[in-house]
Amino acid sequence: MSGFSVLLNDTVLGVISLFLLLFQGTATTILLSRLIKGAIRRPPLKPQFPDPDLLGKVTVVVPTLNEAERISPCLQGLSQQSYEVREILIIDSHSQDGTQELVKTAAMSDPRFRLMTDDPLPLGWVGRPWALHTGFLHSSPRSEWVLGIDADTQPQRGLVASLVRAAEDEGYDLVSLSPQFILKDAGEWWLQPALLMTLLYRFDSAGVRQQTPERVMANGQCFLSRRAVLEQLDGYACAAGSFCDDVTLAREAAKRGFNVGFLDGANLIRVRMYEGITETWHEWGRSLDLKDASSSPQLWGDLALLLLTQGLPFLLFIFLVSCWLFGYHFLSLQLAIALNLGLLIIRWALLVAVTPSYYHDRSSFPKSLLFWLSPLADPLAVLRIFLSASQKPKQWRGREY
Repeated sequence: MSGFSVLLNDTVLGVISLFLLLFQGTATTILLSRLIKGAIRRPPLKPQFPDPDLLGKVTVVVPTLNEAERISPCLQGLSQQSYEVREILIIDSHSQDGTQELVKTAAMSDPRFRLMTDDPLPLGWVGRPWALHTGFLHSSPRSEWVLGIDADTQPQRGLVASLVRAAEDEGYDLVSLSPQFILKDAGEWWLQPALLMTLLYRFDSAGVRQQTPERVMANGQCFLSRRAVLEQLDGYACAAGSFCDDVTLAREAAKRGFNVGFLDGANLIRVRMYEGITETWHEWGRSLDLKDASSSPQLWGDLALLLLTQGLPFLLFIFLVSCWLFGYHFLSLQLAIALNLGLLIIRWALLVAVTPSYYHDRSSFPKSLLFWLSPLADPLAVLRIFLSASQKPKQWRGREY
């Protein structure tokens, strides 16, 4: 019986090892084919002063709902943008916390600010795309570009000029930026980078030119669109019911032949998205699956790759090494150990690569040291994406759906 038990264990471990080599090996090959593009990606954008030919080209639209605690840095950053910005439309959804008063105060020193209240949410619409759609409909027809900006962002001086210049020079019809993240609590420094990494594992890095519409990425925190393109898309109607309206809109535009870009904007815009690990888990985790912008096969194929290459390697490495220490030394097991060790090395190397995407100052130390332990949060981060993919949000940013 003892010999049969050993034979059974050897057999089971052999099957597990071969399974991992086949499926994890295939997933790793796909992952590396994406990551290698990052070596030749476009460098991060830098702030620029506007040229006279940019005069009045941009309307900025900021959707708001009870953003009083976050919006002041955004208003200040937008007021620092130069004459390329024709108007700044704040589309408020009946805030009750003093958001409107802050906007009115900003308008007293900068007449480009204009406060509007959107109509009641139509059936089938999510709040954010509805506010952006409202802003587009009320924007000046003389603005060639419409720039959607989230209220929790901190635009840096020279943002708009740099973004518009890059779009025009490189022929983009729609282009969005990845930001620099501001984290404060220890839990955020541990979990948030793991959640961010789920995007990097599934899609190309910012600055890599996309080839197929279904792989296009976008970030609605800073999303620039040609007016002519939005007119052809009927504004944000194609993303009306999407909880990832930025990616939905970008992919629809790409399907229609428009040139869509996703660039590194760490030098141009910062964002303080959520307060603490609990809010990060609940709020950001609900939209990272991108199910509203993906077909079912694409969604679950991406999640399978995510599980094999990010969610499981740390746990599998511990399990396989334990088996090896207990005397199981066959070749497939050793190769599986090497494969998972390689995935862990890739994970920490990527952590080094994304360091510029995080804002570090003296106040963040020593909590920011947990950033380097964020790979240990990968199983939880991937679990969060699976949970999100299996259910539709019923509440978002203070609204019930």
